[in-house]
Amino acid sequence: MDIRSIIAPAIQDREALEEFADVLTDRAPEIEHEIALLRKSPLNRDTISSLFRAVHNIKGDAALCKFELGVAIAHPIETMMSRFREGEVPFSDLLAEMILLAIDRLELATDALLANKSLENLQLAILVQGLDALAQESTEQIDAACADLIEAVSGFRPILPDISSRAPRSSNPSPEQKNASADLQFFRSLALQFESRSPLFKGRTMRILRLALETNKAAKTQIDPIQLEAAIYVHDLGMMFLPESIWLKVGKMSPEDKVTLRNHPAFAAGLLQRISGWEAAAEMVAQHHEMPDGGGYPSGLHHADICTGAKILAIVDAFEAVMLKHIHRGKNRSVLRAIAEINACDNQFSPDLIGPFNAVIRKTVEN
Repeated sequence: MDIRSIIAPAIQDREALEEFADVLTDRAPEIEHEIALLRKSPLNRDTISSLFRAVHNIKGDAALCKFELGVAIAHPIETMMSRFREGEVPFSDLLAEMILLAIDRLELATDALLANKSLENLQLAILVQGLDALAQESTEQIDAACADLIEAVSGFRPILPDISSRAPRSSNPSPEQKNASADLQFFRSLALQFESRSPLFKGRTMRILRLALETNKAAKTQIDPIQLEAAIYVHDLGMMFLPESIWLKVGKMSPEDKVTLRNHPAFAAGLLQRISGWEAAAEMVAQHHEMPDGGGYPSGLHHADICTGAKILAIVDAFEAVMLKHIHRGKNRSVLRAIAEINACDNQFSPDLIGPFNAVIRKTVEN
């Protein structure tokens, strides 16, 4: 296959590609679920067969829809699974991470193509060439080859630990902010109330807060950490004014659900706007779903018009959302795949803050 057709594949049949995207939305969680089961019972023949079938079906669906990239990614994974099924290679955490990362990239590439977005950050040529080599790798070298390929595609060595959900040390309010401590305690209680709506949300507030404060410090942006802390606590409270059937929904949202969901930043920002002294936090909350290219919501702001606090909040919120997506699928939180996806989609975020965010993740890993 011409590698150029992988780096920048042309859409031959948009309807067929949309059909493949819909099928992949169903297949990807199936693969994640089967891999989670295999990690617990790597010799279970039924699970092995189910995983092989799921990958084979993605390859077949891609071929049927004339989507060569899908075939190029699925075929070497199918070859590796065939070797595993025959007992030639063992199933390992590194092999599991590599397969899941590859399927993630296929999803991202498919979505990007349908949205007419660039695939440049996805490292598709490296991925496909690496998977081809990996499928033929000797049994003794497969784990090392998986680790090298994961790093080449994601920029990080596997396997990263989880992010702490312990509360970070809060900043001390200045004398001019004498009411800030009481307000922050109130905001935090609301955030924890929001968390309680789903067991999958447990610890999310403190994870996001820790990453946001550390990214702010690493970027030397001089955003008031107290305003940022308030924004972290309040940014998703607008969800509680929407039907739970929408914001607790597992799976693909309807276009109508997405329109309704876009109301939540304004609801949350409105709470802060009505309390004196939290104007900066309100602005961060109102803008945390805006994107530098103007493709965000609710106002379609561009990079220069988005406040820095909102840019930080957008990154850490998306990072947590990706990990939540993986929990829904396979009950396996993956920091590696979450950070890889954020970097692959970095055109959605402020480029001058992605570097500091990565530095925070690396520091977390080293500690």
